[in-house]
Amino acid sequence: MTAETSQTLDRGLRVLKLLAETDHGLTVTELSLRLGVNRTVVYRLLATLEQHALVRRDLGGRARVGLGVLGLGRQVHPLVREAAMPALRSLAEDIGATAHLTLVDGAEALAVAVVEPTWTDYHVAYRAGFRHPLDRGAAGKAILAARQQPATEPGYTLTEGELETGACGAAAPLVGVSGVEGSVGVVMLSDVIPERVGPRVMDAAREVAEALR
Repeated sequence: MTAETSQTLDRGLRVLKLLAETDHGLTVTELSLRLGVNRTVVYRLLATLEQHALVRRDLGGRARVGLGVLGLGRQVHPLVREAAMPALRSLAEDIGATAHLTLVDGAEALAVAVVEPTWTDYHVAYRAGFRHPLDRGAAGKAILAARQQPATEPGYTLTEGELETGACGAAAPLVGVSGVEGSVGVVMLSDVIPERVGPRVMDAAREVAEALR
């Protein structure tokens, strides 16, 4: 039996999704056409969302996603971090390298979870909160590779010395997780990344993706 749902809430969420998919915003008329409802309904939905700062309207009357969404987004990171920790711990201990979960934050890659191995004599110090451009380092490049191949699993990315001299990285993107764009990877002090690291990182990325679905 189909669960009973709220039509108004459903429409409000659809408004947010439509606005999130455009950079230039949408007018009331455009939203009315896309939702298949009259303009009065759209006005009411926008007014309610504006009260919660989830939507804003510019001087031209176009609706856009509001800054209130950022507050909701910040609460997602702890949930994602918690779901990823078991796979990251296993990866760090297995490879003997610092493992991390990285998410997209604007034009940057943001490390939201980091696990260091417990048994190695030395390893790369990498901290949650570390940021770097998406086009530098294995974590960001793996995400960009996934954008270019959205219908297939893009594999893993290897880099050397791009973020820290003497450090190598391997990362694989999260695939098939709605609303989350990121990667799982390791960073190590090594001249050459062992062959098994790439496939092991891909396995960890699959584990994290499965935990987030």
